[in-house]
Amino acid sequence: MTILKMHLGIILCLVISKVSSAVLDQRPSGKSSWTGKLLVVPMDGSHWTGVKAVAEELGRRGHTVIVVIPEISMRLGPGKHYITKTFPVNYELDLINEVLTEHVHDVTSPGQSLLKSVTSTAASLIKMFNLMASTSESLFQNQELIEFLREQNFDAVLTDPALPMGAILAYNLSVPAVYMLRGMPCGIDAAATACPDPPSYVPRFYTKNSDRMTFSQRVLNFFVSILEPLICKFLYWPYEEATFNFLQRDVSLTEILNTGAIWLMRYDFSLEFPKPLMPNMQLIGGINCEIRNPLTKEVEEFVKGSGEHGIVVFSLGSLVSSIPKEKAAIFFEAFRMIPQRVLWRYTGEIPDNVPENVKLMKWLPQNDLLGHSKAKAFITHGGTHGIYEGICHGIPMVMLPLFGDQGDNVHRMATRGVGVVLSIHDITAETLVDTLNTVINDSSYKQRMEKLSAIHNDRPMQPLDLAVYWTEFVMRHKGADHLRPAAHELNWLQYHSLDVIGFLLFIVLIVTLATFKCCALCWRRCCRKSQKRKED
Repeated sequence: MTILKMHLGIILCLVISKVSSAVLDQRPSGKSSWTGKLLVVPMDGSHWTGVKAVAEELGRRGHTVIVVIPEISMRLGPGKHYITKTFPVNYELDLINEVLTEHVHDVTSPGQSLLKSVTSTAASLIKMFNLMASTSESLFQNQELIEFLREQNFDAVLTDPALPMGAILAYNLSVPAVYMLRGMPCGIDAAATACPDPPSYVPRFYTKNSDRMTFSQRVLNFFVSILEPLICKFLYWPYEEATFNFLQRDVSLTEILNTGAIWLMRYDFSLEFPKPLMPNMQLIGGINCEIRNPLTKEVEEFVKGSGEHGIVVFSLGSLVSSIPKEKAAIFFEAFRMIPQRVLWRYTGEIPDNVPENVKLMKWLPQNDLLGHSKAKAFITHGGTHGIYEGICHGIPMVMLPLFGDQGDNVHRMATRGVGVVLSIHDITAETLVDTLNTVINDSSYKQRMEKLSAIHNDRPMQPLDLAVYWTEFVMRHKGADHLRPAAHELNWLQYHSLDVIGFLLFIVLIVTLATFKCCALCWRRCCRKSQKRKED
């Protein structure tokens, strides 16, 4: 009897388990089996890193992902989980390298006057934007590829609007766009999202201001905010003709960008100062930190051989793999004087006496090295990807900003006390050694960086998963119109309620005039009565 009861109990448990499993299977799962089509139009350079991660992940999940890239590029290329479509361009790789080399020489040359620095930087920017505009024009004129893309009936377009080629293409195809960016160089992203961007506490790019500004800093910030529309006009002027020829009508870049469904911002408030956001803006800072691979045997042995002193990781970004010979000599001399081993991404002229503790690499597994337990310091140019990899892994930094938003990025890190900023123009071996010793041996830098890292990593969803979720959301629902604010339908007067203020002032004026008239009338009548009494 006891054995029979045991058997009945086991059978009952199995039945309950089976029923529970069936019920659970009926519940909607977090990941849908639905798949769609995504068009990816990336920007070359480091901007490709985050976009590629999302493209690969969506392709791995079964979506059809087509990436459109020029035949000539620095980093763009095929992947495991997406299809690549290329189009010819009217320049060679040598031209890209020439422009970059010239720009690096300009930003690293010592003793430049302010006028010379500004003019050389402006000239380099013009060359870069002309090159990008030429790339866009080549795509727009490729009718065969455009017709192929039109026939695909994509559910969404993923692109970086800093190169507006993808945004213009999405506008032409009438496909909702998902933008991934750090920010636009002239504040056009705030205008396109209708996001409040008050210059009183939101610092403008290139000013190196914080969110707590003095009066003089607020004056500068306000002045820059006034100039931003002119700067945008200057930077994106090369696109106007190509856009008009492609769309066959005159459309401003702001009008094109404000149709974006979701803006994936490659920052969060562990780096950026607090500021307003719109509902369709999602923060994915540190999206590249999840892309991890084991180190090669050779590199692992070099790293482990550093002993208790650890390693220093040195990279000036994906676009700058070498620096002038004279400047490189300063770094070689400095590295010879420190006990740490150094892994340096460097493709320039190699001297005969490279220090034994330095390993030169054409391509550096930066994120994997920073995640290693031996990593002690990170020498970086201050690009967004590198900054976030340092934050993710809690590694103090020595920062050498070169161009773009790097000056602002490193200023934000320095105000948090997690790194030291040096100037590439007047750096010396002694200064670099002293700075490295400070950030490595002064425990306060490591402690503050670990706290910042803990804040950054404490989130309900990883940045890559968040980016993939919102991209799939736009694909499923053909946009995100419910997140689009009505501010887009208002003109400048209506947005700032100047028409309402004018109306209220008009009412006040009418009431004031009416009151004055009434008082004047009463006064005159009183005067007449008093005059008659005197006459009587």
